[in-house]
Amino acid sequence: MSAELRTVIDFIRYGASRFNAAGLCFGHSYDNALDEATQLVLHALHLPHDLSPVYGQARLVAEEKAKVLALFERRVSERVPAAYLTGEAWFAGLSFKTDRRALVPRSPIAELIESGFQPWLGEIEVARALDLCTGSGCIAIAMAHYHPDWQVDGVDISDEALALAGENRQRLLADNVRLLRSDLFAALEGERYELIVTNPPYVTHAEVDALPREYAFEPELGLRAGEDGLDLALRILRDAPEHLADGGLLICEVGESERALVRLLPEVPFEWIEFKVGQMGVFAIYREALVEHHARIAELAAERER
Repeated sequence: MSAELRTVIDFIRYGASRFNAAGLCFGHSYDNALDEATQLVLHALHLPHDLSPVYGQARLVAEEKAKVLALFERRVSERVPAAYLTGEAWFAGLSFKTDRRALVPRSPIAELIESGFQPWLGEIEVARALDLCTGSGCIAIAMAHYHPDWQVDGVDISDEALALAGENRQRLLADNVRLLRSDLFAALEGERYELIVTNPPYVTHAEVDALPREYAFEPELGLRAGEDGLDLALRILRDAPEHLADGGLLICEVGESERALVRLLPEVPFEWIEFKVGQMGVFAIYREALVEHHARIAELAAERER
């Protein structure tokens, strides 16, 4: 069979066909079989991810064919996400090391980082920014990369995730990033920021239990968040005012739990952000609105902690 496959394009097409036939789940960095097959082929051949199409007709030698097919086999038989097979994921135009210590970077917040968080940040001058639940460090490090004058803290409860974030900080020379271990804001007493960005766990118990096999490779700590997916988000909304400067901005991703949050807090003026591909369950809210509605938010958060 491998004798019939000769070129880079041959292997990409073959991989995509195998992935689709096997009913794989996509969504870890790439959302379709062709892109995942391309990622795996280029990785096996030690070629750049943005390789010119002119090289599509380049032929593979026998050793290269074997490496590509071995990666395809693992993707199909083990259901390992492609980003974990390659050890790399692209986020906000930057290459991050990725492995099972943290979720694969894939948040739509990347688009906000590249646009400078406008128009929501407006004229707010940011000196300090916080990435809460930093995982691999992708949001914190990308913010620091695009805004070298910001001091950025990346916080996570997982020592393993923080170790990976530290490797990414070194990989991308992000000297203006500080990494801290904390259960949300618990270890941040007295710390204040003009901007807090967070992509916390927001998947419901039922949804986690029903996820495709690919998600079993990711740490469940980064996914599971209660019956409605809001256990952590409500704590963040309650405690953020203590750590936001006057006029400060909170950006938070809650994904499919958006509807549950709006039902719980219909009076809170969440600004749901539209991305290039539509609404993605990410909201912006200012400190003043959180203070105004603090009592009700605190009541709901306390119910989750009993």
